[in-house]
Amino acid sequence: MAEIKLSEMRDLTRIERIGAHSHIRGLGLDSSLEARSVSEGMVGQTQARKSAGIILQMIKEGKIAGRAVLLAGQPGTGKTAIAMGMAKSLGDSTPFASISASEIFSLEMSKTEALMQAFRRAIGVRIKEETEIIEGEVVEVSIDRPAAAGAASKSGKLTLKTTEMETVYDLGVKMIEALGKEKVQSGDVIAIDKASGKITKLGRSFARSRDYDAMGPQTKFVQCPDGELQKRKEVVHIVTLHEIDVINSRTQGFLALFTGDTGEIRAEVREQIDTKVAEWREEGKAEIIPGVLFIDEVHMLDIECFSFLNRALENEMAPILVVATNRGITTIRGTNYKSPHGIPIDLLDRLLIITTQPFSEDEIRKILDIRCQEEGVDMSEEAMVLLTKIGVETTLRYAINLITGAALACQKRKGKIVEMEDISRVYQLFLDVKRSTQYLMEYQSQYMFSEVPTGEGDEDEANAMVSQ
Repeated sequence: MAEIKLSEMRDLTRIERIGAHSHIRGLGLDSSLEARSVSEGMVGQTQARKSAGIILQMIKEGKIAGRAVLLAGQPGTGKTAIAMGMAKSLGDSTPFASISASEIFSLEMSKTEALMQAFRRAIGVRIKEETEIIEGEVVEVSIDRPAAAGAASKSGKLTLKTTEMETVYDLGVKMIEALGKEKVQSGDVIAIDKASGKITKLGRSFARSRDYDAMGPQTKFVQCPDGELQKRKEVVHIVTLHEIDVINSRTQGFLALFTGDTGEIRAEVREQIDTKVAEWREEGKAEIIPGVLFIDEVHMLDIECFSFLNRALENEMAPILVVATNRGITTIRGTNYKSPHGIPIDLLDRLLIITTQPFSEDEIRKILDIRCQEEGVDMSEEAMVLLTKIGVETTLRYAINLITGAALACQKRKGKIVEMEDISRVYQLFLDVKRSTQYLMEYQSQYMFSEVPTGEGDEDEANAMVSQ
């Protein structure tokens, strides 16, 4: 009989891809908002992370609204990583919408509509409602099935109990089907929504924990409910304003959320929804959760979009806007004027600016260690020193990209640990920006539509690209 290797067995129910920021778990701050040197996948950038932590605390306490934060720094200094860390630290209850500025120009709708939808996706509504439920432990389920096919439909009885009482309920066809679908049996603790008839299995009763010798890891044991069987329970739903917009503006309702064909939403629909949400807030049925909208590469927006952002931030239901850019003094798109980061001065004045600094050699080494761990690559000390040196002389992103290539080169020579020779091999195979630019300067006359430098200015520009 063939021997089965456990290492080759895979769990196909959950597939995870390793992304550029999949190692980020949070901002890596302690309780006093001081940045730890290496924590939750974050390395270095202590000042930027402390600043982001203060913004985060203000968001959680609801003391900041309609504000905007700019993450500015050179390419590869961790701006997007800080934004991802903020998203992870906020948790699932606070909406976090992320877009790239160039996205809005490729959608089949106006630029301002695309930005408005992004804004509405970043604003959550926590809706509270009271429902009547029946909660108890199943004592017995008895279903009477008709002997003949043409006989009356099946019926049954369900016996539920709490620590204080026990009741028998008559079951209809729909409830019998629902019980069968959830595979409810005696000993299960269930909750039944009286309004909709939905059955939720909460787990197995502790009293029945010894019924079977072996049970799956997903089996959850709970206490038998106390008090009465029928209870009033407050249910909380968190939805975004954009989801409410889509449901109310399409004939197919919430199915439009899955098809992705949201299209443009009329201003009247949004006004009606805002009025209704305001009513719910006054009645105490709902509360607004201002989330975070992250716009990467914000310099790609044009002057019309910046004007829209200026106005949108003044709205009482505006989310926290976090934008990132790696540009210096550059032209504002749609104009001939230059401005810091390619953002108009009036919008820059509204922004809290957080700057990121280039990583030191020690920090690059720590980041590469984390990435090797994330990608499951074992690397020798000498290879890691060489890779760190490459990261310092070229860019951190280039060094991170070499990790997987070096692991494949090691696998090809049937090695288990990545050595210096593997790093050298992939370094020769894949060029970085400096070497690629140098190559182009040497052989540009052989390329299509190449422009040979004609003056001193062109030569200086080309030399500057190589020396960067």
